[in-house]
Amino acid sequence: MALVLGGLLLVQAAYLVSVKVTHLGVIVPSAIGLALVSWSCGAVRWRAWLRQHPWRVRSWQWALGGFAVWLVSLMGYFVMLHGLADASDNDFSPKVIVVLGSSTPNARPSPVLIERLKLANKLALLHPQVPVVVSGGADFGQTIPEGRVMADYLQSLGLPAGRIVQETQSTSTYENLVFSARVLQAQGIGQEAPMFLVTSDFHTLRASWIAAKAGWRNVHRAGSPTPLYMRYNAWTREYFATLSGLLLREF
Repeated sequence: MALVLGGLLLVQAAYLVSVKVTHLGVIVPSAIGLALVSWSCGAVRWRAWLRQHPWRVRSWQWALGGFAVWLVSLMGYFVMLHGLADASDNDFSPKVIVVLGSSTPNARPSPVLIERLKLANKLALLHPQVPVVVSGGADFGQTIPEGRVMADYLQSLGLPAGRIVQETQSTSTYENLVFSARVLQAQGIGQEAPMFLVTSDFHTLRASWIAAKAGWRNVHRAGSPTPLYMRYNAWTREYFATLSGLLLREF
């Protein structure tokens, strides 16, 4: 069983790397997969090595216990993400829709970003008088900013160009929200305005905290689904990003 599970984790990680998805949410599962495969192939020798000294057994037990605690916390985080509110609240009346950028390889929106833009377009149709801000600067190695790529994609879905406001300088979620506020301020929309914050499902919680830090006071989360083949890898990455943000007091 461990061999099969480890092999599946390694194969999935290899596929994600092949499609240029490489981050902590891929590295950690691949390390677990490698450990499971190695354990399956050398379990007898490993047990014999442990029994040579009692401290080795105790250390191994502590390591397994720590891993179990971490795994439970990760599963709890996943459950929390599943339970976050989505964009189905018809009672919310936004004055602006802000869409956070993601990667745009070869000046095309990534699968994750496409889902965000589809959700933003759906919300724009439900609220036809509300401007849509697309926020994101140029990716590393790219010359066309995310905001422009996002605007082009929304127009391909039928959203009029006049409703789209481009923010093309930001390089982080915090900058997304700060720079978008500056662009909107020039149009007479302040940070007290009700805002739909469109991002991926895994990112909604942390993004809303960052929005509050950036000065937005009436934010409603709208999370788009993450493609299944990378969903739990993205959620694992976000788990570590959330922990890091809490420890470094970034929210």
